[in-house]
Amino acid sequence: PKVLATAPFVVGQAMLSAGDQIRGVMVRGVDPAVEPAVSPALSQLVAGELSSLASGRFGLVMGRDLALSLNLSLGDSVMVVTADPASGPAGVLPRMKAFQLVALFSSGHFEYDSSLVFIHQSDASRFFRNQVTEGLRARLSDMHEAPFVRIELEPRVPNGAIVRDWTLENRNWFAAVQIEKRMMFIILMLIIAVAAFNLVSMLVMTVMDKRSDIAILRTVGASRGSVMAIFVIQGAFLGLLGVGFGLLLGVLGAVYIDSIVGAVEHAFGFQLLPKGIYLIESLPSDLQWQDVLAIGPTALVLSFLATLYPSWRASVIDPAEALRYD
Repeated sequence: PKVLATAPFVVGQAMLSAGDQIRGVMVRGVDPAVEPAVSPALSQLVAGELSSLASGRFGLVMGRDLALSLNLSLGDSVMVVTADPASGPAGVLPRMKAFQLVALFSSGHFEYDSSLVFIHQSDASRFFRNQVTEGLRARLSDMHEAPFVRIELEPRVPNGAIVRDWTLENRNWFAAVQIEKRMMFIILMLIIAVAAFNLVSMLVMTVMDKRSDIAILRTVGASRGSVMAIFVIQGAFLGLLGVGFGLLLGVLGAVYIDSIVGAVEHAFGFQLLPKGIYLIESLPSDLQWQDVLAIGPTALVLSFLATLYPSWRASVIDPAEALRYD
């Protein structure tokens, strides 16, 4: 089956107050018995037990980064304040309730770890007085099937209900990553072009330095084609050597990027990718062999093309002119 698990939820916005610290958060009311099957966050607890999130106890689970920003630890009390006013004897006041921190999670995504909290679904309904958004989350056997499942469900849901999937929720992120990937490919091609130009310059200097040797080869019977072939082979060998070492270092860098970043941060004493800016705790790396197979041959072709002009210059050297002053 496409759907592995489902879990109901309610969601609302609130503020957390602890001491002199205040943070705006998204509060998600869940059923702790079924929520871990669809929520990676609640399956990645780093402290506390999910069983403590019981109905009527007003327990709260938050991300580790949010707890650090509020200076909270397990067992501490935190005030949850809603934006929906509640009328009382003193007039209209924000609705407030003290919750106890019972568990911490770390999803690896800074946005979730710093702005998402979980409470029991029944506690959320009572606290928000049903002024929340209700929904049903589903986990699929293949995450890439989510858009197709959404299309299948949209005609079947009641009027007013909205079906969304993770590709819609993160569409802007994926578009930005795709643009960055294309730009990085263009930049990489420009770097390769500069390297090819350096190869051209080096071969031209070699030709100028070896003019007399080339002239001697021509006088003993070497043809223009054979002279040109010598420099083409030399340049192609250098290009192959550079591309081979570059691909090897690139693949190793992609595979061991976490260790490399950790070593750089430890050596220089700064965070290479601040979580507050890049929203991630580690640098993700996904080695795409199709990219490797596209970049390698492209670099080899550019290296080969870079050898043609210097090789042609070597083949048209006039032996008499080159040996006149030697």
